Amino acid sequence: MEQTKKLTKALFKNTSNPKLAWQLFKRTISCPNSSNSFTHFHQSVPLITRILVGAKMLPEIDSLRQLLLSLPLETSHAALINVVRILAVSGHLSEAISHFRSIRTQFSAKPPSMSLYNFLMESCLRENCVDYISWLYEDLIIAGHSPETYTFNLLIGGLCDGGRLEDARKLFDKIAGLATIGLELLNTWKSMDISPNMVIYNTLIYGFCKEGKTDEAEKLVEQMRRDGLLPDVVTFNSRISALCGAGNIMEASRIFRDMQLDEFFSLPRPNIITFNLMLEGFCKTGMLEEAKTLAEYMKRNGTFTKVESYNIWLLGLLRNGKLLKAQSVLKEMEEKGIKLSIYSYNIMMDGLCKKGMLTDARMMMYSMIGSQVPPDTVTYSTLLHAYCTIGKIFEAKNVLHEMVRSGCFPNSYTCNILLHSLWKEGKLSEAESLLQKMKERGHGVDTVTCNIIIDGLCKSGKVDKALEIASEMWTHGSAALGDLGNSFIDLLDDNTNGKKCSPDLVTYSTIINGLCKAGRLDEAKKKFVEMMERNLYPDSIIYDTFIHCFCKHGKVSSAFRVLKDMERKGFNKSLQTYNSLIVGLGSRNQIFEMYGLMDEMRERGVSPNVCTYNTMISCLCEAGRTEDAISLLDEMLQTGIFPNMSSFGFLIKASCRTGEFGIAREAFDIALSICGHRESLYSLMFNELLAGGEVLEAKKILEASLDRGLDIGSFLHKDLIDRLCEDENLEDARNILKKMIHKGYGFDPALFMPVVDGLGKRGSKHEADELAEWMLEMVSEGNVANKVCRNKRELNCGKATNYGENWQTIVHRDDGSGIALKALKRVQKGWGQGSTSSLQPHNNDFLDTWDGTV
Repeated sequence: MEQTKKLTKALFKNTSNPKLAWQLFKRTISCPNSSNSFTHFHQSVPLITRILVGAKMLPEIDSLRQLLLSLPLETSHAALINVVRILAVSGHLSEAISHFRSIRTQFSAKPPSMSLYNFLMESCLRENCVDYISWLYEDLIIAGHSPETYTFNLLIGGLCDGGRLEDARKLFDKIAGLATIGLELLNTWKSMDISPNMVIYNTLIYGFCKEGKTDEAEKLVEQMRRDGLLPDVVTFNSRISALCGAGNIMEASRIFRDMQLDEFFSLPRPNIITFNLMLEGFCKTGMLEEAKTLAEYMKRNGTFTKVESYNIWLLGLLRNGKLLKAQSVLKEMEEKGIKLSIYSYNIMMDGLCKKGMLTDARMMMYSMIGSQVPPDTVTYSTLLHAYCTIGKIFEAKNVLHEMVRSGCFPNSYTCNILLHSLWKEGKLSEAESLLQKMKERGHGVDTVTCNIIIDGLCKSGKVDKALEIASEMWTHGSAALGDLGNSFIDLLDDNTNGKKCSPDLVTYSTIINGLCKAGRLDEAKKKFVEMMERNLYPDSIIYDTFIHCFCKHGKVSSAFRVLKDMERKGFNKSLQTYNSLIVGLGSRNQIFEMYGLMDEMRERGVSPNVCTYNTMISCLCEAGRTEDAISLLDEMLQTGIFPNMSSFGFLIKASCRTGEFGIAREAFDIALSICGHRESLYSLMFNELLAGGEVLEAKKILEASLDRGLDIGSFLHKDLIDRLCEDENLEDARNILKKMIHKGYGFDPALFMPVVDGLGKRGSKHEADELAEWMLEMVSEGNVANKVCRNKRELNCGKATNYGENWQTIVHRDDGSGIALKALKRVQKGWGQGSTSSLQPHNNDFLDTWDGTV
């Protein structure tokens, strides 16, 4: 007895030193007289078990079992049961079941209690290990126990939660005596006189409704009545909840209506939970008018008084983009004295952040603090995520510091948000530092963290390193990050096991996408096969990735084979699927088939977007079918899909190249009204008109651009000057140069040369001298640039030497341009310079000085 007390005390003292505690325990058991006092030794067994479990010393726990088995039956049996319970509670269910099996083998004549079976079944449900339940049930029958109703509730609940509805149905049928199969168990249960109760019925009804098997649920409701059990409000709420969760809102609405109106069958009246379930169902499916009607009805009958109902309505409005309405609901809550919960504020914070209204979100957070509702981790994480999304890492880090100062510590989700942004911005050293802090704070490096890093590696072109990490995650968990080198090798949390940090569907999706973008299709296929072998089954995103990649590389037949497999697996074509296939068909100029896919999209309720239309318009323009392209552009406008620059660009190019300048001009005018006066739009129109020989129209576009102060660096303005001079339209050429100077544009002085030459040949000596003077003024003032630009601060950043050589070479060229040189000499004499030697490319003091200041 004294020895036991001493051992217990010693174990308590050494809980932080599990290895020493284990040695003490083993030494005490080995003492010759230990068995005499072991009737009280069960006090120490749970303690040493918890110490070993906490230290994850599982091999030592196996040794503990062997030690206990060597003790007398009356002593060891109870101790072993305690070990099983502690393992199960600690989440080590596989080890708990293994120890339990050992007990059943060693002590077959001493069956465990029914409560232990129920306890282990509950643990299986909690740990989502439904497969163990069947064995436990069979073993309790072998052990001679009579199952309790509670046991059946556990069994059916576990099967339903695990998605094994057919097994649940069979079990239910056996309990109710309805099925013709499983006669052995059926007879056993009948002899026990066990009938299903309300919990069993409600559990099964919820499971079938969730899977969309409403007919089965209806049959169970009828069966309840035949068994003398009247469906209660919980029964109907279970049905409505499951139906809404499965998206079958119309069936849920029918049941809800019956509850309100049907008194013939004595249906239960809806309660506040029923109303909230329906309100949430309407909001989730975007049926805001129905949700609004229901909310108004709830207000009239006095059930719309709880903050929970308002929160559902707020979330529904914000999910559907109704921010102003949500703000009015918030004001209504304040007016009615309904105190906003932290959830209410977080809903609004999320809505404001998603709209990019970060200042308003900040004000909302200050309002929270003023209302004595302190922000929590979700609040700060929402704001932090919003800043990270728009690339404001500095502000995001400030939020993180503010969060810590307020005593609200970040969790793994918060850290992963910031980590993703740091990795995205290429700030690897800061990412390493954050990972180190995550470890110090006890936020283990999990699969999400690894996926963020794998995604960053793929996007930065380091696909091979991403592949290496993903592969090693299977065996080393987060230790795979050590392959990154530097401080990452130290980031492994010793408590992180492979199970918690194994590759998941997102990991493979990221890797496959990275390989496809790198053109490594064969490797992507191998990863697809590997994923299936690991019991990770592809989703529609992975199929879409392959389809897009095949179409992009012109392998349309392969894309359609993937599509066939995708649809066979139960996935429907998404907008991305259709867009990828249309691109693929477009690469083969299969316009008829492209139209067919667009028709199919509409029939299936998938609305084409601007990318869909742009692909179609591009292919039609390439094929010379401008009228059809215009029809599609009209269709876009009619359906409320706004064309972008690319939409109009395809049409303008095609029209100009076929000489249909009127159509191009009309498209240009519409584009201005939709896209605004953008430099790229004016540049496109100018260059295409000029290429099509519409010189005067191109000149008008350039003049309009100059009047608006647009950057004309991408305009072929030099070609325009040359064409005007070739057409002897020297006045227009001179006026354009004059306007560019007066508007403050700096440009290559070579633009003056063809105009000076032309004016000189025509005998317009005064105009030629004027232009030559402008040119020299531009050079002397430093207004020489490598691009046309209005900002004079940028002018000194140009590569003047190249352009200096350019215009000076033109001055000295031997093609009749001596006229321009003579004009320059006349102007220089007027300035008192006396020679043109300073214009020689090899001895230009001005350019040398300029180069020296750059």
